[in-house]
Amino acid sequence: MVGCDFQRDRVAYIPNRTAYGRIDLDAGVRMLKQIFMTWGVVALAWTSVGGAQTKPARSREPVSSGRPLSAWIADLKEPAPETRNAAAYEIAGIGPEAAAAVPALIAALDDPVAAVRFPVTVALLEIGPAAKAAIPRLREMMDEEINDEIAASARRALKRIDPAAVPPE
Repeated sequence: MVGCDFQRDRVAYIPNRTAYGRIDLDAGVRMLKQIFMTWGVVALAWTSVGGAQTKPARSREPVSSGRPLSAWIADLKEPAPETRNAAAYEIAGIGPEAAAAVPALIAALDDPVAAVRFPVTVALLEIGPAAKAAIPRLREMMDEEINDEIAASARRALKRIDPAAVPPE
């Protein structure tokens, strides 16, 4: 092979012989130390870099569709009803972990657009017992809501949050 001297490369890994014909063990020990140090540094670098890439930072706030819950809560106050509707459905998708959104959802129950109020009741249903603060407003909705689908959804949400809070039919 061009550029490769097999005999030279092979001899490089055999401990040197001293002038008296004895094997120089110190050279072999130095060589092994160098090999282990090199591989040790490589292994350490690999685990620290690999570990940093494989463990994402844990966020305390739930995330849906790549956005944190606080962003979806803020969207409940946006001017476009489509945005408010999507935010309510995203919060519903988060489920019980979205309990922090309950005050904003209670406020959104008064939205003038029915297409926003309905997913808000669904979100409260999905949050479940952690949405107890919404019970008085959901009871009002069952009686006062003009849209029958929303009133029925408010009843289902109440039944999921606290079955004892649902008035008899």
